[in-house]
Amino acid sequence: MKELIEYIARSLVDNADAVRVDEIDTPGALVYELHVAPEDMGRVIGKSGRVANAIRVLLRASVNRTGKRTLLEIV
Repeated sequence: MKELIEYIARSLVDNADAVRVDEIDTPGALVYELHVAPEDMGRVIGKSGRVANAIRVLLRASVNRTGKRTLLEIV
């Protein structure tokens, strides 16, 4: 899953070297923190958060089998 988020983010941003995804496993949820360069933040979030929500939908659909909640935080 981490690789999928990285792949999507790297294809959206100008500074692909600054993209990093951290996976944090908590008892209630699996949290993915997406780190991008400040100037690329708008590209990843998108207009009215549409791109970020689309990434979250893909994340939920692919991790749904584990039974854990998944969260994507863009930092």
